[in-house]
Amino acid sequence: MSDSVHPVHPGRPHVAVIGGGISGLAAAHRLTGGGARVTVLEGSGRVGGKLYAGEIAGMPVDLGAESVLARRTEAVDLARAAGLGDRLQAPAATALLWTRGTLRPLPGGHMMGIPGDLAPLAASGVLSPEGLARVADDATLPPLDLGEDVALGELVAARMGREVVDRLVEPLLGGVYAGDALRISLRAAVPQLFEAARHAPSLGEAVRQLQARAAAAPSSGPVFQGIEGGIGTLPLAVADAVRARGGVIRTGAPVTGLARTGDGWRVELPGGEVLAADAVVLAVPAPDAARILARAARAAGAGTAVDELAGVEYASMALVTMAFRRSDVEGLLHGSGFLVPPVDGRTIKASTFSSNKWRWNADADPDVFVLRTSVGRHGDDADLELPDAELVARSLTDLGDAVGLAAAPLETRVTRWDGGLPQYPVGHVARVARIREHVARLPGVRVCGAVYDGVGIPACIASAYRAAGEILADLAAPAGGPRHGRGE
Repeated sequence: MSDSVHPVHPGRPHVAVIGGGISGLAAAHRLTGGGARVTVLEGSGRVGGKLYAGEIAGMPVDLGAESVLARRTEAVDLARAAGLGDRLQAPAATALLWTRGTLRPLPGGHMMGIPGDLAPLAASGVLSPEGLARVADDATLPPLDLGEDVALGELVAARMGREVVDRLVEPLLGGVYAGDALRISLRAAVPQLFEAARHAPSLGEAVRQLQARAAAAPSSGPVFQGIEGGIGTLPLAVADAVRARGGVIRTGAPVTGLARTGDGWRVELPGGEVLAADAVVLAVPAPDAARILARAARAAGAGTAVDELAGVEYASMALVTMAFRRSDVEGLLHGSGFLVPPVDGRTIKASTFSSNKWRWNADADPDVFVLRTSVGRHGDDADLELPDAELVARSLTDLGDAVGLAAAPLETRVTRWDGGLPQYPVGHVARVARIREHVARLPGVRVCGAVYDGVGIPACIASAYRAAGEILADLAAPAGGPRHGRGE
Protein backbone atom coordinates (compact mmCIF):
# COMPACT_ATOMS: atom_id res chain seq x y z
CA MET A 1 0.00 0.00 0.00
CA SER A 2 1.38 3.43 -0.86
CA ASP A 3 1.84 5.95 1.90
CA SER A 4 -0.69 8.74 2.34
CA VAL A 5 1.34 11.73 3.54
CA HIS A 6 -0.35 14.71 5.17
CA PRO A 7 1.78 17.78 4.38
CA VAL A 8 2.91 20.35 6.92
CA HIS A 9 0.99 23.62 6.76
CA PRO A 10 3.36 26.13 5.13
CA GLY A 11 4.61 28.90 7.40
CA ARG A 12 3.44 27.32 10.67
CA PRO A 13 5.39 24.55 12.39
CA HIS A 14 3.39 21.38 12.86
CA VAL A 15 3.78 19.36 16.05
CA ALA A 16 2.41 15.86 16.46
CA VAL A 17 1.46 15.08 20.07
CA ILE A 18 1.25 11.33 20.57
CA GLY A 19 -1.10 10.54 23.44
CA GLY A 20 -4.36 12.19 24.44
CA GLY A 21 -4.18 11.91 28.20
CA ILE A 22 -3.88 15.01 30.36
CA SER A 23 -0.14 15.26 29.61
CA GLY A 24 -0.63 15.23 25.85
CA LEU A 25 -3.56 17.62 25.99
CA ALA A 26 -1.66 20.03 28.26
CA ALA A 27 1.28 19.94 25.83
CA ALA A 28 -1.10 20.62 22.94
CA HIS A 29 -2.66 23.51 24.85
CA ARG A 30 0.74 25.07 25.47
CA LEU A 31 1.90 24.46 21.87
CA THR A 32 -1.22 25.96 20.27
CA GLY A 33 -0.82 28.95 22.59
CA GLY A 34 2.74 29.31 21.26
CA GLY A 35 1.61 29.48 17.64
CA ALA A 36 2.22 25.90 16.54
CA ARG A 37 -0.16 23.84 14.47
CA VAL A 38 -0.92 20.71 16.51
CA THR A 39 -2.35 17.28 15.85
CA VAL A 40 -3.04 15.06 18.87
CA LEU A 41 -3.06 11.34 18.09
CA GLU A 42 -4.75 9.12 20.69
CA GLY A 43 -4.79 5.37 20.16
CA SER A 44 -7.90 4.64 22.23
CA GLY A 45 -11.43 5.76 21.52
CA ARG A 46 -11.43 8.69 23.96
CA VAL A 47 -9.17 11.39 25.38
CA GLY A 48 -8.31 11.76 29.06
CA GLY A 49 -6.39 8.61 29.94
CA LYS A 50 -6.74 7.95 33.66
CA LEU A 51 -8.95 11.02 34.03
CA TYR A 52 -12.26 9.44 33.12
CA ALA A 53 -15.70 10.96 33.65
CA GLY A 54 -18.44 8.34 33.85
CA GLU A 55 -21.87 7.67 35.29
CA ILE A 56 -23.52 5.30 37.73
CA ALA A 57 -27.22 5.17 38.65
CA GLY A 58 -27.70 8.28 36.50
CA MET A 59 -25.11 10.26 38.50
CA PRO A 60 -21.82 11.66 37.24
CA VAL A 61 -18.74 10.06 38.80
CA ASP A 62 -15.01 9.85 38.32
CA LEU A 63 -13.89 6.40 37.22
CA GLY A 64 -10.22 7.36 37.51
CA ALA A 65 -8.38 10.14 39.33
CA GLU A 66 -10.77 12.29 41.37
CA SER A 67 -8.78 15.27 42.67
CA VAL A 68 -5.71 17.40 42.08
CA LEU A 69 -3.11 18.80 44.44
CA ALA A 70 -4.13 22.45 44.48
CA ARG A 71 -1.10 23.78 46.38
CA ARG A 72 0.82 22.98 43.20
CA THR A 73 -0.96 25.26 40.76
CA GLU A 74 -0.52 23.75 37.28
CA ALA A 75 -3.75 21.73 37.25
CA VAL A 76 -5.94 24.40 38.83
CA ASP A 77 -4.54 27.02 36.46
CA LEU A 78 -5.19 24.78 33.45
CA ALA A 79 -8.75 24.13 34.65
CA ARG A 80 -9.34 27.87 34.85
CA ALA A 81 -7.81 28.42 31.42
CA ALA A 82 -10.16 25.75 30.05
CA GLY A 83 -13.20 27.54 31.49
CA LEU A 84 -13.74 25.38 34.58
CA GLY A 85 -12.76 27.92 37.22
CA ASP A 86 -16.28 28.32 38.60
CA ARG A 87 -16.62 24.53 38.97
CA LEU A 88 -13.58 23.97 41.18
CA GLN A 89 -14.58 22.49 44.53
CA ALA A 90 -12.68 21.51 47.65
CA PRO A 91 -13.31 18.05 49.13
CA ALA A 92 -14.32 17.15 52.65
CA ALA A 93 -10.99 16.04 54.12
CA THR A 94 -11.69 13.70 57.04
CA ALA A 95 -10.14 10.39 55.95
CA LEU A 96 -9.78 7.54 58.43
CA LEU A 97 -7.51 4.52 58.70
CA TRP A 98 -9.03 1.04 58.99
CA THR A 99 -6.46 -0.98 60.87
CA ARG A 100 -6.27 -3.43 63.75
CA GLY A 101 -9.98 -4.14 63.31
CA THR A 102 -11.32 -0.62 63.76
CA LEU A 103 -11.57 2.76 62.05
CA ARG A 104 -9.11 5.21 63.53
CA PRO A 105 -8.37 8.88 62.86
CA LEU A 106 -5.49 9.38 60.47
CA PRO A 107 -2.94 11.05 62.76
CA GLY A 108 -1.67 14.49 61.90
CA GLY A 109 1.89 15.69 62.10
CA HIS A 110 3.22 13.41 59.36
CA MET A 111 4.46 13.64 55.78
CA MET A 112 3.41 10.74 53.56
CA GLY A 113 3.00 8.72 56.75
CA ILE A 114 6.41 9.62 58.18
CA PRO A 115 5.77 11.13 61.64
CA GLY A 116 7.27 14.40 62.73
CA ASP A 117 5.11 14.76 65.84
CA LEU A 118 4.59 11.78 68.15
CA ALA A 119 1.65 13.20 70.12
CA PRO A 120 -1.09 12.74 67.47
CA LEU A 121 0.41 9.39 66.51
CA ALA A 122 0.22 8.19 70.12
CA ALA A 123 -3.37 9.41 70.46
CA SER A 124 -4.52 7.64 67.29
CA GLY A 125 -3.81 4.09 68.46
CA VAL A 126 -2.50 3.20 65.00
CA LEU A 127 0.79 1.83 66.40
CA SER A 128 1.36 -0.60 69.21
CA PRO A 129 3.22 0.68 72.31
CA GLU A 130 6.32 -1.11 71.04
CA GLY A 131 5.95 0.48 67.61
CA LEU A 132 5.50 3.90 69.13
CA ALA A 133 8.62 3.50 71.25
CA ARG A 134 10.59 2.45 68.18
CA VAL A 135 9.69 5.70 66.38
CA ALA A 136 11.48 7.68 69.10
CA ASP A 137 14.75 5.88 68.28
CA ASP A 138 15.10 8.03 65.18
CA ALA A 139 16.33 10.97 67.24
CA THR A 140 19.13 8.93 68.84
CA LEU A 141 20.46 7.14 65.77
CA PRO A 142 23.55 8.34 63.84
CA PRO A 143 22.97 11.15 61.32
CA LEU A 144 21.31 10.25 58.02
CA ASP A 145 23.41 9.18 55.06
CA LEU A 146 21.15 8.95 52.00
CA GLY A 147 23.72 8.68 49.23
CA GLU A 148 22.37 9.30 45.74
CA ASP A 149 18.99 7.75 46.53
CA VAL A 150 17.28 5.44 49.00
CA ALA A 151 14.09 3.40 49.23
CA LEU A 152 11.59 5.38 51.26
CA GLY A 153 10.21 2.40 53.17
CA GLU A 154 13.61 0.94 53.94
CA LEU A 155 14.81 4.26 55.33
CA VAL A 156 11.72 4.68 57.51
CA ALA A 157 11.96 1.09 58.77
CA ALA A 158 15.62 1.56 59.69
CA ARG A 159 15.00 4.85 61.49
CA MET A 160 11.50 4.43 62.96
CA GLY A 161 10.60 0.75 62.71
CA ARG A 162 8.72 -1.45 60.26
CA GLU A 163 5.38 -0.81 61.97
CA VAL A 164 5.37 2.82 60.74
CA VAL A 165 5.92 1.55 57.21
CA ASP A 166 3.21 -1.09 57.43
CA ARG A 167 0.54 0.98 59.19
CA LEU A 168 1.11 4.51 57.85
CA VAL A 169 3.50 4.82 54.94
CA GLU A 170 2.13 1.91 52.91
CA PRO A 171 -1.54 3.01 52.86
CA LEU A 172 -0.68 6.64 52.16
CA LEU A 173 1.99 5.98 49.55
CA GLY A 174 -0.08 3.20 48.01
CA GLY A 175 -2.89 5.65 47.40
CA VAL A 176 -0.58 7.70 45.19
CA TYR A 177 1.64 5.12 43.49
CA ALA A 178 -0.11 1.77 44.04
CA GLY A 179 3.44 0.70 44.87
CA ASP A 180 5.56 -1.05 47.47
CA ALA A 181 6.99 1.45 49.94
CA LEU A 182 10.06 -0.71 50.48
CA ARG A 183 11.04 -0.17 46.82
CA ILE A 184 9.86 3.36 46.07
CA SER A 185 12.57 6.00 45.70
CA LEU A 186 12.49 8.76 48.30
CA ARG A 187 14.27 11.10 45.88
CA ALA A 188 11.67 10.55 43.14
CA ALA A 189 8.49 10.25 45.23
CA VAL A 190 9.08 12.92 47.89
CA PRO A 191 11.96 15.03 46.56
CA GLN A 192 11.52 17.85 49.05
CA LEU A 193 11.91 15.40 51.94
CA PHE A 194 14.95 13.84 50.31
CA GLU A 195 16.63 17.25 50.13
CA ALA A 196 15.65 18.18 53.69
CA ALA A 197 16.84 14.83 55.07
CA ARG A 198 20.26 15.27 53.46
CA HIS A 199 20.91 18.15 55.84
CA ALA A 200 18.90 17.13 58.93
CA PRO A 201 20.18 15.07 61.88
CA SER A 202 17.17 12.74 61.81
CA LEU A 203 14.22 11.81 59.61
CA GLY A 204 11.68 13.21 62.04
CA GLU A 205 13.58 16.50 62.17
CA ALA A 206 13.50 16.72 58.36
CA VAL A 207 9.72 16.26 58.46
CA ARG A 208 9.36 18.94 61.13
CA GLN A 209 11.49 21.40 59.16
CA LEU A 210 9.31 20.98 56.09
CA GLN A 211 6.14 21.32 58.16
CA ALA A 212 7.44 24.51 59.77
CA ARG A 213 8.31 25.90 56.35
CA ALA A 214 4.80 25.10 55.08
CA ALA A 215 3.18 26.65 58.16
CA ALA A 216 5.17 29.85 57.66
CA ALA A 217 4.03 30.20 54.05
CA PRO A 218 0.75 32.06 53.51
CA SER A 219 -2.13 29.66 52.88
CA SER A 220 -3.51 29.90 49.37
CA GLY A 221 -6.63 27.81 49.75
CA PRO A 222 -7.39 24.09 49.99
CA VAL A 223 -4.69 21.48 49.58
CA PHE A 224 -6.79 19.49 47.09
CA GLN A 225 -9.46 20.46 44.59
CA GLY A 226 -12.00 18.61 42.52
CA ILE A 227 -14.25 19.75 39.71
CA GLU A 228 -18.03 19.71 39.66
CA GLY A 229 -18.95 16.78 37.45
CA GLY A 230 -15.60 15.10 38.11
CA ILE A 231 -11.91 15.58 37.36
CA GLY A 232 -12.62 13.57 34.23
CA THR A 233 -14.22 16.68 32.76
CA LEU A 234 -10.82 18.45 32.78
CA PRO A 235 -9.31 16.71 29.73
CA LEU A 236 -12.56 17.15 27.83
CA ALA A 237 -12.48 20.90 28.48
CA VAL A 238 -8.78 21.15 27.58
CA ALA A 239 -9.46 19.23 24.36
CA ASP A 240 -12.20 21.72 23.49
CA ALA A 241 -9.79 24.60 24.16
CA VAL A 242 -7.17 23.01 21.89
CA ARG A 243 -9.73 22.62 19.11
CA ALA A 244 -10.83 26.23 19.57
CA ARG A 245 -7.24 27.27 18.83
CA GLY A 246 -7.20 25.25 15.64
CA GLY A 247 -5.69 22.04 17.01
CA VAL A 248 -6.80 18.69 15.65
CA ILE A 249 -7.53 15.79 18.00
CA ARG A 250 -7.90 12.30 16.61
CA THR A 251 -8.95 9.27 18.64
CA GLY A 252 -8.60 5.70 17.42
CA ALA A 253 -5.27 6.75 15.90
CA PRO A 254 -2.50 4.54 17.33
CA VAL A 255 1.00 5.54 16.24
CA THR A 256 3.14 2.63 15.08
CA GLY A 257 6.49 4.37 14.63
CA LEU A 258 8.56 7.44 13.78
CA ALA A 259 10.97 7.99 10.92
CA ARG A 260 13.33 10.91 10.42
CA THR A 261 12.99 12.98 7.26
CA GLY A 262 15.39 15.68 6.08
CA ASP A 263 14.07 18.34 8.45
CA GLY A 264 11.21 16.71 10.30
CA TRP A 265 9.42 13.50 11.15
CA ARG A 266 7.13 10.95 9.56
CA VAL A 267 4.58 9.81 12.11
CA GLU A 268 3.37 6.39 11.02
CA LEU A 269 -0.18 5.18 11.57
CA PRO A 270 -2.01 1.99 10.57
CA GLY A 271 -2.95 1.43 6.95
CA GLY A 272 0.11 3.16 5.55
CA GLU A 273 -1.01 6.62 6.68
CA VAL A 274 1.82 9.01 7.47
CA LEU A 275 1.59 12.39 9.16
CA ALA A 276 4.40 14.87 8.45
CA ALA A 277 5.54 16.87 11.46
CA ASP A 278 8.28 19.35 12.30
CA ALA A 279 8.41 18.07 15.88
CA VAL A 280 6.93 15.36 18.07
CA VAL A 281 5.88 15.14 21.73
CA LEU A 282 5.43 11.63 23.12
CA ALA A 283 2.95 11.68 25.99
CA VAL A 284 2.34 7.96 26.31
CA PRO A 285 3.29 5.29 28.87
CA ALA A 286 6.90 4.11 28.81
CA PRO A 287 6.31 0.80 26.94
CA ASP A 288 4.47 2.64 24.16
CA ALA A 289 7.15 5.32 23.98
CA ALA A 290 9.83 2.61 23.70
CA ARG A 291 7.96 0.88 20.89
CA ILE A 292 7.29 4.09 18.93
CA LEU A 293 10.85 5.39 19.33
CA ALA A 294 12.67 2.09 18.79
CA ARG A 295 13.68 2.33 15.13
CA ALA A 296 14.47 6.05 15.01
CA ALA A 297 16.27 6.08 18.36
CA ARG A 298 18.54 3.15 17.55
CA ALA A 299 19.36 4.67 14.16
CA ALA A 300 20.42 7.87 15.93
CA GLY A 301 22.52 6.11 18.56
CA ALA A 302 19.90 6.81 21.22
CA GLY A 303 18.91 3.22 21.92
CA THR A 304 19.58 3.69 25.64
CA ALA A 305 16.34 5.69 25.83
CA VAL A 306 14.43 2.74 24.38
CA ASP A 307 16.01 0.27 26.78
CA GLU A 308 15.39 2.48 29.81
CA LEU A 309 11.78 3.14 28.83
CA ALA A 310 11.16 -0.56 28.27
CA GLY A 311 12.47 -1.26 31.78
CA VAL A 312 9.93 0.92 33.61
CA GLU A 313 7.56 -1.20 35.70
CA TYR A 314 3.87 -0.42 36.14
CA ALA A 315 1.26 -1.27 38.76
CA SER A 316 -2.29 -2.29 37.94
CA MET A 317 -5.38 -1.56 39.99
CA ALA A 318 -9.15 -1.61 39.83
CA LEU A 319 -11.80 0.78 41.08
CA VAL A 320 -15.14 -0.62 42.22
CA THR A 321 -17.80 2.10 42.10
CA MET A 322 -21.15 1.43 43.79
CA ALA A 323 -24.39 3.35 44.17
CA PHE A 324 -26.75 2.74 47.13
CA ARG A 325 -30.06 4.10 48.31
CA ARG A 326 -29.07 6.77 50.78
CA SER A 327 -31.66 5.48 53.24
CA ASP A 328 -29.87 2.10 53.25
CA VAL A 329 -26.52 3.57 54.34
CA GLU A 330 -27.67 6.40 56.59
CA GLY A 331 -25.55 6.67 59.72
CA LEU A 332 -22.91 4.19 58.54
CA LEU A 333 -20.59 6.17 56.28
CA HIS A 334 -18.76 8.99 58.03
CA GLY A 335 -16.03 11.26 56.69
CA SER A 336 -14.58 11.07 53.22
CA GLY A 337 -13.56 7.40 53.45
CA PHE A 338 -10.70 5.33 54.78
CA LEU A 339 -7.33 3.82 53.89
CA VAL A 340 -6.38 0.21 54.54
CA PRO A 341 -2.82 -0.97 55.32
CA PRO A 342 -1.99 -3.97 53.09
CA VAL A 343 -0.53 -5.73 56.15
CA ASP A 344 -4.08 -6.21 57.45
CA GLY A 345 -4.77 -8.64 54.59
CA ARG A 346 -7.94 -7.08 53.21
CA THR A 347 -8.93 -7.05 49.55
CA ILE A 348 -9.55 -3.33 49.36
CA LYS A 349 -6.75 -0.82 49.83
CA ALA A 350 -9.04 2.19 50.31
CA SER A 351 -12.63 3.33 50.10
CA THR A 352 -13.85 6.78 49.17
CA PHE A 353 -17.31 7.92 50.25
CA SER A 354 -17.84 10.08 47.17
CA SER A 355 -21.18 11.51 48.25
CA ASN A 356 -19.60 12.72 51.50
CA LYS A 357 -16.37 13.87 49.93
CA TRP A 358 -17.80 15.85 47.00
CA ARG A 359 -20.72 18.24 47.33
CA TRP A 360 -21.42 18.04 43.60
CA ASN A 361 -21.85 14.28 43.88
CA ALA A 362 -24.27 14.52 46.78
CA ASP A 363 -26.28 17.23 45.04
CA ALA A 364 -26.67 15.18 41.85
CA ASP A 365 -29.25 12.93 43.51
CA PRO A 366 -29.97 13.37 47.24
CA ASP A 367 -31.55 9.87 47.38
CA VAL A 368 -28.45 8.05 46.12
CA PHE A 369 -25.09 7.54 47.84
CA VAL A 370 -21.98 6.74 45.77
CA LEU A 371 -18.79 5.19 47.10
CA ARG A 372 -15.86 3.37 45.59
CA THR A 373 -13.11 1.00 46.64
CA SER A 374 -9.66 0.41 45.17
CA VAL A 375 -8.02 -2.98 44.73
CA GLY A 376 -4.47 -3.97 43.78
CA ARG A 377 -0.98 -2.56 43.96
CA HIS A 378 2.45 -3.38 42.57
CA GLY A 379 3.48 -6.89 43.57
CA ASP A 380 0.05 -7.60 45.08
CA ASP A 381 -2.31 -7.98 42.16
CA ALA A 382 -3.69 -11.53 42.53
CA ASP A 383 -7.13 -10.09 43.32
CA LEU A 384 -7.15 -8.36 39.94
CA GLU A 385 -7.42 -11.78 38.29
CA LEU A 386 -10.89 -12.13 39.81
CA PRO A 387 -14.01 -11.41 37.74
CA ASP A 388 -15.85 -8.14 38.27
CA ALA A 389 -18.64 -9.73 40.31
CA GLU A 390 -16.13 -11.21 42.76
CA LEU A 391 -14.34 -7.86 43.18
CA VAL A 392 -17.70 -6.31 44.01
CA ALA A 393 -18.53 -9.11 46.47
CA ARG A 394 -15.17 -8.85 48.25
CA SER A 395 -15.45 -5.07 48.42
CA LEU A 396 -18.88 -5.42 50.03
CA THR A 397 -17.50 -7.93 52.53
CA ASP A 398 -14.73 -5.56 53.57
CA LEU A 399 -17.15 -2.63 53.77
CA GLY A 400 -19.42 -4.72 55.96
CA ASP A 401 -16.55 -5.48 58.33
CA ALA A 402 -15.33 -1.89 58.37
CA VAL A 403 -18.56 0.11 58.71
CA GLY A 404 -21.38 -2.42 59.03
CA LEU A 405 -22.67 -1.93 55.49
CA ALA A 406 -25.12 -4.72 54.62
CA ALA A 407 -27.26 -3.17 51.88
CA ALA A 408 -27.22 -4.34 48.28
CA PRO A 409 -26.05 -1.69 45.81
CA LEU A 410 -28.37 -0.27 43.20
CA GLU A 411 -25.65 -0.48 40.58
CA THR A 412 -21.95 -1.35 40.43
CA ARG A 413 -19.18 -0.63 37.97
CA VAL A 414 -15.63 -2.03 37.91
CA THR A 415 -12.97 0.01 36.12
CA ARG A 416 -9.65 -1.73 35.58
CA TRP A 417 -6.46 0.24 35.09
CA ASP A 418 -4.04 -2.37 33.80
CA GLY A 419 -0.49 -1.05 33.92
CA GLY A 420 -1.89 2.27 35.05
CA LEU A 421 0.78 3.68 37.37
CA PRO A 422 4.54 3.82 36.69
CA GLN A 423 6.74 2.72 39.57
CA TYR A 424 9.56 4.87 40.93
CA PRO A 425 12.21 2.51 42.33
CA VAL A 426 15.57 3.64 43.69
CA GLY A 427 17.52 5.21 40.84
CA HIS A 428 14.43 6.44 38.98
CA VAL A 429 15.60 10.06 38.85
CA ALA A 430 18.86 8.96 37.21
CA ARG A 431 16.92 6.76 34.78
CA VAL A 432 14.76 9.70 33.71
CA ALA A 433 17.87 11.83 33.19
CA ARG A 434 19.32 9.14 30.91
CA ILE A 435 16.08 8.87 28.94
CA ARG A 436 15.91 12.61 28.37
CA GLU A 437 19.60 12.82 27.49
CA HIS A 438 19.24 10.21 24.76
CA VAL A 439 15.85 11.38 23.47
CA ALA A 440 17.42 14.82 23.01
CA ARG A 441 19.61 13.26 20.30
CA LEU A 442 16.46 13.09 18.18
CA PRO A 443 15.95 16.65 16.88
CA GLY A 444 12.53 18.02 17.74
CA VAL A 445 11.40 15.07 19.88
CA ARG A 446 10.48 15.33 23.57
CA VAL A 447 8.77 13.07 26.11
CA CYS A 448 6.41 13.90 28.96
CA GLY A 449 3.98 12.27 31.35
CA ALA A 450 3.72 10.41 34.64
CA VAL A 451 6.92 8.42 34.03
CA TYR A 452 9.20 11.42 34.35
CA ASP A 453 8.40 14.02 37.00
CA GLY A 454 5.62 12.65 39.21
CA VAL A 455 2.37 10.72 38.83
CA GLY A 456 0.10 13.52 40.11
CA ILE A 457 -1.92 15.58 37.65
CA PRO A 458 -0.02 18.85 38.31
CA ALA A 459 3.29 17.04 37.83
CA CYS A 460 2.08 15.56 34.54
CA ILE A 461 1.02 19.02 33.34
CA ALA A 462 4.36 20.50 34.37
CA SER A 463 6.13 17.72 32.47
CA ALA A 464 4.02 18.54 29.42
CA TYR A 465 4.79 22.25 29.67
CA ARG A 466 8.49 21.48 29.88
CA ALA A 467 8.35 19.36 26.72
CA ALA A 468 6.20 21.88 24.85
CA GLY A 469 8.42 24.78 25.90
CA GLU A 470 11.54 23.02 24.64
CA ILE A 471 9.84 22.18 21.34
CA LEU A 472 8.75 25.79 20.84
CA ALA A 473 12.29 26.96 21.61
CA ASP A 474 13.68 24.47 19.09
CA LEU A 475 11.25 25.58 16.41
CA ALA A 476 12.06 29.23 17.04
CA ALA A 477 15.84 28.69 16.82
CA PRO A 478 17.45 29.83 13.56
CA ALA A 479 18.51 27.11 11.13
CA GLY A 480 21.90 25.78 12.18
CA GLY A 481 21.62 27.52 15.55
CA PRO A 482 21.75 25.90 18.99
CA ARG A 483 18.97 23.46 19.77
CA HIS A 484 17.41 23.45 23.22
CA GLY A 485 18.48 20.57 25.43
CA ARG A 486 20.97 19.04 23.01
CA GLY A 487 24.07 20.36 24.70
CA GLU A 488 25.29 22.22 21.62
